[in-house]
Amino acid sequence: MPLSLLTLAALSGCGSVSFGGSEGRDTVTVWLMQNSASQGFLKKFKQEFEAEHGGVELDIRIQEWTGIGEKVGKALESEDPSAPDVIEVGNTQVAQYVEQGGVLDLSLESLRDLGGEDWLPGLAEPGAVNGSQFGIPWYAANRVVLYNKDLFAAAGIDKLPRDREEWLEQTEKLNSGPQQGIYLAGQDWYTLAGFIWEEGGELAVDKDGVWTGALDTPQARAGMDFYARLQALGKGPKDADEQTPPQAEVFAKGKVAQIITVPGAAKLIEETNPELAGKIGYFPVPGKKAGQPCAVFTGGSDLVIPERTDQEWAALDVVKALAGERWQKELATTMDYVPNKTTLASAVAANPGAAAMAKGAARGRATPNSPRWAAVEADNPIKRYMTEVLTGGDPEQAARAASRQITETLDPREE
Repeated sequence: MPLSLLTLAALSGCGSVSFGGSEGRDTVTVWLMQNSASQGFLKKFKQEFEAEHGGVELDIRIQEWTGIGEKVGKALESEDPSAPDVIEVGNTQVAQYVEQGGVLDLSLESLRDLGGEDWLPGLAEPGAVNGSQFGIPWYAANRVVLYNKDLFAAAGIDKLPRDREEWLEQTEKLNSGPQQGIYLAGQDWYTLAGFIWEEGGELAVDKDGVWTGALDTPQARAGMDFYARLQALGKGPKDADEQTPPQAEVFAKGKVAQIITVPGAAKLIEETNPELAGKIGYFPVPGKKAGQPCAVFTGGSDLVIPERTDQEWAALDVVKALAGERWQKELATTMDYVPNKTTLASAVAANPGAAAMAKGAARGRATPNSPRWAAVEADNPIKRYMTEVLTGGDPEQAARAASRQITETLDPREE
């Protein structure tokens, strides 16, 4: 999923700039998304890469997320020499581009040169289709719990929850007067997905190439049950998502003890209410097992190479550099991201928000790796299912109805 849509955190926009090439050198055209990396990072990367790869010029072109699906689709088919040789795509978009055709299989490179065994699962798994690796993980971000340190202290809570039952107990303790222990909107389905995965359930499953909805399994219903218990400890709307109203604005009023969001939201909260500066803390979403974070949805980006590129080896070098340890550490510390490997988590240890993200990302997941999943999100029966349950509807009946709608969207035989 496009990180800029997940994080609220593209706070140092790099604009629609192009770092162009010069004549007389092989040019590798790289499409990166707006706000994925700062201008400073891109300038430094370009200069050092070109210095290390004589005869190669990078032409880095910044793209906007709006309308990018159609634009990438055309680029994969294009014979224009100015078409991109490397493309950043949302981690959950890889499957749809592979189904369309024109994406280079990078399986050999992922194993031989990039140490794919340590990649974050939420980036690596959606980058793989039918056993082949097409998307190379670039960066990640995921939800954590943002909490108001003053409200925790006032409630006598001096230790963060070790598991989700302790989390529920503390959240209930945080409810006093006008204060909310947590603000959790009723249709925050990405957070629900993590609870479902934690229980061993799935949003949808692939059986011999046929996708079916799976919200009606006992494990998935258990995830929804936990969501309902947590949501009831606050005053979040049952019929709206986390953007209606924006939960960061609600938290900024100072009467909410916790929200589940990405760490980048803290800067927006502090800008809205400067009195909260230095008073926001972070911890991974607690899991069922003490000391083990909950499974979480991981957003971020993968890098792909079009099959029709005439700069394959140079393009591979670009991908290897961007996905390699040196530039992963640079990007993570510059942009407050999670590096693409679990073994690189120490790079963000000094950043409390990013460090909390990295712990959760080790157990991260992505949405079902169906090329049709975007259509599910467009109509989103999961949101309707959540509201139905939270407003007193029959949980089993609502789960069956939502699963059936997911199946009808994902199964091409339904067309």
